[in-house]
Amino acid sequence: MEQIWLTWAKQLQAIASTGVHFSDDPYDRERYTEVAHIAQQMLSALGSVPIEKIEGLVTDFAKGYATPRIDVRGAVIQNDQILLVQEKADGLWSLPGGYADVGLSAAENVAKEISEEANIQVGVRSLYSVRHKAKHAYSEDARDFYKFFFLCEQTDDADPTPGLETGNVGFFTLNELPALSQGRVVPEDINAAFHASRQAAPPALFD
Repeated sequence: MEQIWLTWAKQLQAIASTGVHFSDDPYDRERYTEVAHIAQQMLSALGSVPIEKIEGLVTDFAKGYATPRIDVRGAVIQNDQILLVQEKADGLWSLPGGYADVGLSAAENVAKEISEEANIQVGVRSLYSVRHKAKHAYSEDARDFYKFFFLCEQTDDADPTPGLETGNVGFFTLNELPALSQGRVVPEDINAAFHASRQAAPPALFD
């Protein structure tokens, strides 16, 4: 779980962004902009990173009502092994997935991500977890995310191979997991996938 100061800084950033977008009063806009700068300084100090990097993360500032981003991940389990991809960005491993694209449902997004990152086709079986990133053991992030995790089944006969953003792919047992990219996935997510795959409970409705 992230530090409470990080949570407060992100909330201030969101309030300031929404205020700048919707306010017609130039003095209020100036004050909201000052609040945003203070929030960015807090995020920079908490993360020990240059403020320019923090400013670069907030690409939608003052463009509308500030809301969390959506990250989708897919779990493909075969023969008691789970499919993981090695991220080129950090050399660590994760469930395939990424940002949700506009115009696609969450399930369509996760199927697309698995196709791009592992070169296999899947059907989406069920939604097994929704997490607020800030409330779990992921690496701390200046941005706010909801993370959607889906159980998926391979629908073609292709062998998984890396995509443009992945350096390697493979199936792993729960007891032999490689080093995980913990900004993207934590062991709890993989444990939950195995648990959900063994349950007969009715799935949540999704598109």
